[in-house]
Amino acid sequence: MNKHVIVYTTNDCIECSMVKQVLTQEGIAFEIRDVSTNADYQKEVEKFGFMGVPVTVVGERTVKGFTNELKELIDFVKIRD
Repeated sequence: MNKHVIVYTTNDCIECSMVKQVLTQEGIAFEIRDVSTNADYQKEVEKFGFMGVPVTVVGERTVKGFTNELKELIDFVKIRD
């Protein structure tokens, strides 16, 4: 399974900052895709069924926001490493 982690974000998003901080603390590498600077990234977010950010993607799994689902996603990534 592809464990490449992508975080769709904007610079002024507090929740986005929290997601990136937790991933960093957990030692999980991730790619940042800023939807405010690239319209294609916003389209990708919308294809996942979301309008806003943060959206965290690992393979086929997507999580919107800073939620318990994000914790489960982090655990999934760490177990698979």
